[in-house]
Amino acid sequence: MNYPSLRVLIAAENASVHFGGEAILPYHYFRLLRQRDVDVHLIVHARTRPELLSLFPHELDRLHFVEDTLLQKLLFRLGRSLPRRVDEATLGLVTQMLTQWRQRAVLRHLVTAECVVHQPIPVSPRFPSLLYNLGAPVVMGPLNGGMEYPPAFRTKEAPIGRGVLALGRLLANFANTVFPGKRKASLVLVANTRTRAALPNGLHGRVLELPENAVDVGDWSMSSCSPTAGKAHFLFVGRLVEWKALDIVIEALQDVPDASLEVVGAGPMLKTWQELAVRIGVGDRVRFLGWLSQSECAQRLNDCRALVLPSLYECGGAVVLEAMAMGRPVIATAWGGPAEYLDESCGILVSPDSRTALIEGFAKAMSRMHFSPVLCAKLGTAGRERVMRNFCWSDRIDCILTLYCMSLDSSRQRKPSTSFEGVRVCSNRGSIE
Repeated sequence: MNYPSLRVLIAAENASVHFGGEAILPYHYFRLLRQRDVDVHLIVHARTRPELLSLFPHELDRLHFVEDTLLQKLLFRLGRSLPRRVDEATLGLVTQMLTQWRQRAVLRHLVTAECVVHQPIPVSPRFPSLLYNLGAPVVMGPLNGGMEYPPAFRTKEAPIGRGVLALGRLLANFANTVFPGKRKASLVLVANTRTRAALPNGLHGRVLELPENAVDVGDWSMSSCSPTAGKAHFLFVGRLVEWKALDIVIEALQDVPDASLEVVGAGPMLKTWQELAVRIGVGDRVRFLGWLSQSECAQRLNDCRALVLPSLYECGGAVVLEAMAMGRPVIATAWGGPAEYLDESCGILVSPDSRTALIEGFAKAMSRMHFSPVLCAKLGTAGRERVMRNFCWSDRIDCILTLYCMSLDSSRQRKPSTSFEGVRVCSNRGSIE
């Protein structure tokens, strides 16, 4: 399908392959829409300028950057002294809102008659937005949030962090009244019912479900090399922050003789987890590799027995889909995003009933895969098939283009939900019904 007159303006705080997390989503939308020859522009913070210019050297007129103000620089320095989630909910929120304020001028300049503004991140359902009254319909998301720690782990977060977040949630409706971007959006996409329940009150547009993450199966292709019998190693990929709970897997290694663990990522918990591995006697079986490129991560996935993801606060978990696409099974905590991607056909989900139960559950699952490469191959093949059915970026772009056009139709009729009557976005595949 061709979209000769459609212009799409993607506005985001960051668009990056290297930043990790949600920052990769705007990158994928821009890249794949340009492959469809759509007139798309990307409006982001200048911190990703060098990377984007190198990634898209022939699209310079479609890349637009906003710089930090002096106030944003000051807030960034102050925020470094706060716990991460407290900073994100307070000073980080203010700095992002200032970026959005500056993006408004760029967006207004780029808007045309057949234009849609898409704000794919931040994915938080409560985060207010300044992208409204721009002269074009606004599509937001897919959003993904409304998370809590598992009940058995609620005390992991510092009391000050819990207090600030609780206050932030109480003020979310007020903030979204003052800055009504989400309330005025033509379409708000959510990844799941949990996120839908966390949206602010009074939304004017339609709310549809669409998974947040997808996989480019060309970049993450199934290996012809199957796990073999003998010594097995497992792989963890992610930021080394407390809620990723890598210590669970490190401790589980004590009960999986001869198995080893490779850790791809960096973060404030690096030294703590390195010391833990040495202290409990598995230091020689845990290798911390730091950040690796996408191609290097793919190679590590190709060489591992299975991916392990013991996160306690994982809304999404794109790495789960990447491992599945490469035909590698996944062992993950049965909580949040991984529990929406995995089922028993392609991985093992461990219930977070307690810290002891989680360690024992990961140890048991790793032992099964350690001693049964046949099981790993079976689960891996099923995971690849599940990704191909439900989580391909090519299908996602087909879907999002249809939704852009529906948003334009709604805008012309001045009835935000009319064009979406009877429309449902399948919660897995993302196809329009």
